[in-house]
Amino acid sequence: MPAPPLHRHQLARLSAPGWERVLAREWDAQARDCLAHWAEKGLPLVITRQAPSAAEEDGIAMGLPAPTRWGRRRLALQVPRADVSYFDEFPRLGQVVGRWSEGRRRPWHGLCESLAACGVVARVHGSHGWQFVTGLDHVRAQSDIDLWITVSDDGQADRVAALLQAFPSERPRLDGELVADGNAVAWREWLAWRAGRVKTVLVKRLDGCSLRQQAAQRHPVVEEEATA
Repeated sequence: MPAPPLHRHQLARLSAPGWERVLAREWDAQARDCLAHWAEKGLPLVITRQAPSAAEEDGIAMGLPAPTRWGRRRLALQVPRADVSYFDEFPRLGQVVGRWSEGRRRPWHGLCESLAACGVVARVHGSHGWQFVTGLDHVRAQSDIDLWITVSDDGQADRVAALLQAFPSERPRLDGELVADGNAVAWREWLAWRAGRVKTVLVKRLDGCSLRQQAAQRHPVVEEEATA
């Protein structure tokens, strides 16, 4: 069976031998303590930007955004695919807000229902997603809710972005990306681009990013210029 394709904000859970090999590398005391906790609890790493020319034997680029306990460090690793036990996903929005108090979560459940009616699933990455996954103190007072939403076409992206824009929440602020065929655009930037308020929009991929431009007409994409 072919290996599943990688995507942005994908989680990877390592095998026990994989963690042993990670811990056998050179780390400072703080990083080693953090990684040892991750290994003991079987916590995941996240897939990060992959070099366009990276070979399979070079391993998969992964990251670990540590919580306050380890100084909120961001650790970078290269892990062979063979050391991945399985790939996983961040929790759905409903799972995350389901842990909040009833009064706080009520409007968010309404947003979940509206997004479901639109035919999409919103997953939460960032601080709120990591806190759900690890049970550790990733969230701070200023932490946004970062969503990752797969859409099928421009029309669905428009409807989803309009729902997010209309949602009345100042804290936590609602942020995140619309993703189609591995191309991710921040939903606020998508709205501005579709409305013609900006001429280009930043598109992020697993192996880099690019700028997309519009023609004189309102919507068509006519050019893609690599920027990284």
